[in-house]
Amino acid sequence: MITRKFFTSLACISMLLVSAPVRAQAPAELTIVVFGAPSLGAFLPPVIKAHKLDEKHGLRIKFEERTPDAYTAQFNSGEFQLGGSAALLTVGLADTRGVKVTYLFNLFDFWGSVVTSRPEIKTLKDLEGKDLAAAKGTTNYVMFDWFARQAGADTAKFSVVNTATPGLVGYALADRATAVQLWEPAYTTLHSKKPGIKTIDIGIAESWKKFTGSRNIPYLGVAAHSAWAEKNPELVKKLFAAYKEAAEWVATHPDDAAKLIAVKGSPDDQKAIGELIRANDRLGMNVKWASDVEKEIKSVYSAGKSIAFLNADPDPSTIYKRQGK
Repeated sequence: MITRKFFTSLACISMLLVSAPVRAQAPAELTIVVFGAPSLGAFLPPVIKAHKLDEKHGLRIKFEERTPDAYTAQFNSGEFQLGGSAALLTVGLADTRGVKVTYLFNLFDFWGSVVTSRPEIKTLKDLEGKDLAAAKGTTNYVMFDWFARQAGADTAKFSVVNTATPGLVGYALADRATAVQLWEPAYTTLHSKKPGIKTIDIGIAESWKKFTGSRNIPYLGVAAHSAWAEKNPELVKKLFAAYKEAAEWVATHPDDAAKLIAVKGSPDDQKAIGELIRANDRLGMNVKWASDVEKEIKSVYSAGKSIAFLNADPDPSTIYKRQGK
């Protein structure tokens, strides 16, 4: 016989089950290697961490800063499964060398430039036989090489002084080389400190339009080892969401974002970064899935082949196809 006591006990158990707290799922821990500041790869991480956008999307991200050469070596070796300063051509090159990696999503389109304090340097061709300070290990330099050739310069005649990305601004400020090749945010930081320095036009829009028929140049984003991406499609989606939200916040709060991005900069530096974000012409912030810019990515690969940076077409798998697409 079922007694009243039985029903009372059952009710108590039910109440305990309902009132028991549900343990939240622990965030997935990810480690991402990035370039140190100033660099595009170091642009969004401080925003993600300051606003806990990783935790909002179920992640706990640790960003590890490296120089360009160390970044490439440690990412390609698999020491890091995720890279947040993934230049597209570096991804393509790794694939042609047997490293199976994939470009998950784009963060920034290409922009680069050359600056000089020397009045006799008016065009890129004037740099033939002269010294040029550059971070030669970056694919921004490789892309610059392509554009310089389109402008008629013989880049083999440049005497390149190789330095790490953070050293480029110092070279330009001290006038230690005839010219310096650099990009954002270093370019804006430099101009806030030395507004009179001259910029040499490298004809980006015109040359790219002629070569591809498009003005979009996917350049730098987030990449992963293919096996990791295949195993963790849900984490890839969460990672994209965190970066996408960070980019949207930066675009709508440029002055506040500048204080996070240039945290060690002067008020003038931060003001310049805020203006850079507002304009977005040189910054080129453009967060999109790789598969959404597949045609443009293939054009970048073609440019890399044309100057023998790539000796073969990278595998289509280097362009990440997210689930449901």
